[in-house]
Amino acid sequence: MITMEDWVTIKNLKKRHPGMGTRKIAELLGVSRNTVRRALRSEKAPEYTRDPQVNPEIEPFCDYIYEKLLVKRLRGSRILKNIRSKGYQGSQSAFYRHLAKLREPNRRTYQRYETGPGEQALFDWSQYTVRIEGKLTKLYVFNYILGFSRYRVYEASLSQTQGSVFEAMEKSIHQTGGVTERVQTDNAKCFVTNCSKDNFQWNKRYLAFCGHYGFKPSRCLPGHAWANGKVENPFDYLEDHFIEDNAFSSFEDFLARLKKFETEVNARKHGTTHLPPDVLFDQERSFLLALPESRYVDIKEQVRKATADCLISFDGNRYSVPWIFATKEVWIRVSRGYFLEIYSSQNRLVARHKISLEKGKIIINAEHYKNHKVERGNWGRLCKSFLAQFPDHAWFLDKLKTQKRINTNYHLTQILDTARYFSKQDTEQAFAACRNYNVYTSSFVRGFLENNAKSQEPVTRLESPVVYQPGASIKRPLQTYQMNLMIPPETKEGSS
Repeated sequence: MITMEDWVTIKNLKKRHPGMGTRKIAELLGVSRNTVRRALRSEKAPEYTRDPQVNPEIEPFCDYIYEKLLVKRLRGSRILKNIRSKGYQGSQSAFYRHLAKLREPNRRTYQRYETGPGEQALFDWSQYTVRIEGKLTKLYVFNYILGFSRYRVYEASLSQTQGSVFEAMEKSIHQTGGVTERVQTDNAKCFVTNCSKDNFQWNKRYLAFCGHYGFKPSRCLPGHAWANGKVENPFDYLEDHFIEDNAFSSFEDFLARLKKFETEVNARKHGTTHLPPDVLFDQERSFLLALPESRYVDIKEQVRKATADCLISFDGNRYSVPWIFATKEVWIRVSRGYFLEIYSSQNRLVARHKISLEKGKIIINAEHYKNHKVERGNWGRLCKSFLAQFPDHAWFLDKLKTQKRINTNYHLTQILDTARYFSKQDTEQAFAACRNYNVYTSSFVRGFLENNAKSQEPVTRLESPVVYQPGASIKRPLQTYQMNLMIPPETKEGSS
């Protein structure tokens, strides 16, 4: 057999000198004319192949090995033990090399399936290490994708606790504006308590979350990662086009750029549907189930009582709350492993702080203490601000000025600041109560709102957008939840 160099030389000589015969080429290279003819006829370079040979020690047992391996599906170790009892003297490595030749390559085939609009969503997350503020930081990116439109929602967190996972899923559901019939996940502990086929069991808190939003939980079987391909494959694209070779000035910068990347991905033509997810999402939106009135409240969320100087304690530090909640009970919960969110008893987001990594610190937002300073002494500006919010209640200003001639500005300042934490409908009902009882003071308005607020609208005080729309379905007093928090974990788990 000629070498690769000779084969290439023969081809080149014939190509450059079409008139050169096989005899001349054979003389130049020192090979036979038949070798030259075969090389010219061949389209592929010569490749040495050795005829398959069977180890003489294994040859007497070939039929037996074939039957036990491919027909009866026995393990190789058992077949080796059996043939040794029958007189096999060869080595173990020689036996397994022969087995590898017999085994067919393991090729798994899958059948692609598609879901209808609003039928299925998939949820998963992946861990990454990125450079934030010049330091390598471990974080988690969550991906919620609608099966029909391939519309994606990315969320990120510095933790992967059950609360962080539920928060990411909840934010994603609210961003899409509705719920699919079912949501498919993997078998993480926050979703599945026992993933075995015989003793399968969903996590009870996850079932409560599913019940609150009205979707059916679904999971991919262990070892069947391809069932979650629609949500797992996008992580490769995220890593290649966003995570790799990128640095971020802060965690907020990472979140902002992640959302910008999400917008770009949803506007890009999808390789399977051949349409941008944004276009198909417009078709799918009307098929989504309606969102519940309130967000999901887990008994893991904690209660704190604010001090008279408007502070609450959390993890060795103290954080400020708006003055109106001094000496009042509030909810707290950790968001994205990075923010501390504070909610009122009406389930309204009233404050948000970055969690301090140090201990013994007092984190204060000066805006929380402005109640006695805002626009004091300027009745005209106060009235203009009041009428901009309540244009049909000019009569209230007249009554307030008539009844409180000395400190009218103070009362109106307090009323305006209080109204920022309650809905317009509730505040107008408080004004109506003032007329019924002929009492026009800031303390009366505030007390009425704290005890009788029913309408649930988002609070607009925070600069960042309000994430949740609270509802009227939570009617139990805070003491009930506080008692639940004192129940041992095993008792709560069994009764949830």
